[in-house]
Amino acid sequence: MNGDSVDIDLARTWVRATAAAVDKHKDHLTQLDSAIGDADHGINMHRGFSAATAVLADFEPETVGAVLFKTGTTLISSVGGASGPLYGSAFRAMGKALDAATADTEQFAAALAAGLESVQKLGAAAPGDKTMIDAYAPALAAFRQHAGAGADFAAAALAAADAAEEGMRATTPMQARKGRASYLGARSIGHQDPGATSTALIFRTLAETVEAR
Repeated sequence: MNGDSVDIDLARTWVRATAAAVDKHKDHLTQLDSAIGDADHGINMHRGFSAATAVLADFEPETVGAVLFKTGTTLISSVGGASGPLYGSAFRAMGKALDAATADTEQFAAALAAGLESVQKLGAAAPGDKTMIDAYAPALAAFRQHAGAGADFAAAALAAADAAEEGMRATTPMQARKGRASYLGARSIGHQDPGATSTALIFRTLAETVEAR
């Protein structure tokens, strides 16, 4: 494998590293969610990615997509609330888009786009609604831009992680227009969105996983 592709082992390592990162930050995610949600985002994400890691340990996939699809299916079946269906649908859509043992940077960009489309279709959210989309959309744009310019996978993943974190921070002054937080109206202003935060965490973990290989 070269620096311009992701293989089955890296995909599995990404999911495992995400589980570890969510475990480390679950209290922070729950704290954010306690301000504008149901105070269970960290707990739910931890449950889902821990379950996915356990399932993948005994799974023998033939494609990168199979790893991500299995992860998405496990998230949907093990996580309550909105998080399971949203994150699960993203991973399942990404998985469907990747049907080979390796995926190059442009193929992975297309898979990320499929994931975002799936989330937007399910949650009916757009950029500016103070949701995970506010981290995901700029991350995808950055990844696509770098992929289109011929950058290697590590550079594209790093740019995506930086963009996701910038989008995450930008949710703080927003008023929520979707999800549980939207019920708070103006009281949702001044709080960083937990979904955008966990999404940024997933993209940062991807960048770190690729960098460490």
